[in-house]
Amino acid sequence: MDDTTRVEWREWGQDAFDEASAADIPVLLSLTATWCDHCHEMDEETYAEPRIAANVNDSFVPVRVDVDRYPRVRDRYNMGGFPSTVFLAPDGKVLTGAGYLGPDGMRQVLDSVRTMWQTKGSGAARVPRPLREDNPPAGQLTTDVESAMLGQLTETYDDVAGGWGDGPKFPLPDALEFALKRDREMALRSFDAVSANLLDEYDGGFYRFATDRDWSGLQYEKLLDSNGALVRAFANAYLLTGSDEYREPAERTIEFLTTTLWNGDVDAFANSQAPGEAAAHGIDATDREVADDPPVDDGVFAGPNALAIDGLLTYYAYTDDERTRRYAERALETLREDLVSDGVVTHAHETTDSSDALEPLLTNQARALTALTTAASTLDPDVLADATAVADATIDRLRDEDSFLDGPEEGVGLVERPLRPLDANVALADAFVDLTALTGDDEYREYARETLEAFAGASDRFSVQIARYATAVSRLLEGPLVVRVAAEPGSDLHRAALRMADHEKVVVPGVTDGLETGTARVERGDEVSTAAETPEELGNRIQSVLK
Repeated sequence: MDDTTRVEWREWGQDAFDEASAADIPVLLSLTATWCDHCHEMDEETYAEPRIAANVNDSFVPVRVDVDRYPRVRDRYNMGGFPSTVFLAPDGKVLTGAGYLGPDGMRQVLDSVRTMWQTKGSGAARVPRPLREDNPPAGQLTTDVESAMLGQLTETYDDVAGGWGDGPKFPLPDALEFALKRDREMALRSFDAVSANLLDEYDGGFYRFATDRDWSGLQYEKLLDSNGALVRAFANAYLLTGSDEYREPAERTIEFLTTTLWNGDVDAFANSQAPGEAAAHGIDATDREVADDPPVDDGVFAGPNALAIDGLLTYYAYTDDERTRRYAERALETLREDLVSDGVVTHAHETTDSSDALEPLLTNQARALTALTTAASTLDPDVLADATAVADATIDRLRDEDSFLDGPEEGVGLVERPLRPLDANVALADAFVDLTALTGDDEYREYARETLEAFAGASDRFSVQIARYATAVSRLLEGPLVVRVAAEPGSDLHRAALRMADHEKVVVPGVTDGLETGTARVERGDEVSTAAETPEELGNRIQSVLK
């Protein structure tokens, strides 16, 4: 029994559902996260109340799930945030659900669910809509996808506070990067809003989001995945502008990642930092100095680490910052040696407890592939062997018809039902575009096309959170700008290619075929430039191709 909550929590697994079936009672599924303040608050105020705990223990099978360690459970049962409080039939179908529940609300819900179960039983349970409608609407890819997404961004843009939507305000790094190339003013004003409101000026790193339109109501947790993605986004804004206004937030965040979130025992990044006492005191330096450091979840997960590696290598590519490179290389080595085997990406390092540790999960595969292609472009072309292994394993293990499932079609409860997450499919397709340029294998480009087409029938309804879909479609249709360099990584010509101001380009170092050593050429679609011998000549070639 958990002494903190008084509830006799079971682990997620078949045993809990078998127990519920044998006793003919529902399952109470509690989805929580180590970084979630409201989760801890619900434990202290609701589950710690003796009569509520007794009610739960007597009439339900309570199951506690950490959403970072069980991502497939999270994606099927999330009620819109954490904590999620979900009541299930013994077959895993959903009876009802809510988010945070205080003591009074929990008493009412427990009574309601008990009555529902006594009168209707499993007949009251349902399968959530995303799991009932397996195949997304397919369609053709056209330039309308890009213009429709730009229209969405323009329509939802907050020209007063910056960012998109009325609230809550998330940083949306994919939207920032999409807008950066297509509406620079809107993008930079949104970058400014994110750095002014979400960046921790004291310790570095970005807070997760703000609850209100004006960026107030800060949620002070800091997650590795969003911080890694924001390092890349701000580095790309720096590439475009050359302004330290965008380099410095990336630099401060890298400092946070490589100190507070660095797990030296594993040589990788820890998963998150909870809000802690310091956040409650605001950003006053005196208060922060005396407050205890907020707790860190030392768990090492492949997907967030891959995002951090991608972000750090992008920053390094534009700045030559050696400290950033060293940490990126150390985390990359851990990813390649400990978290990837025969192309299958392990969800969590062996030091981290996780149910999904050994299963190939689409999000992990896509993020690892992105990190590996970035490493091949910036550090070492030999990394391509691992990249192609990850790509091929993903195609072999998770491809179903023309898109990809989030994981194997097996598991407990609704985990066995197929789920095709749009964001992970898009990230994989975008990485396939890079891999095509790096390897010259057009098969990956066809996989990218088929994957993006599989969702195209609904693309006019995609929100700004899915801006990367439009980025990937644009890169696929037009062909990304590709710079092939017949010189080793780190040479002047290679470094110049990385710094050319198109963050959607692909740089291919170490080319040995079709180019004289010490030269480079630019390609886009069927257009191929003549060879360049100097960084200045290369810049001219790029301008001529982009015209």
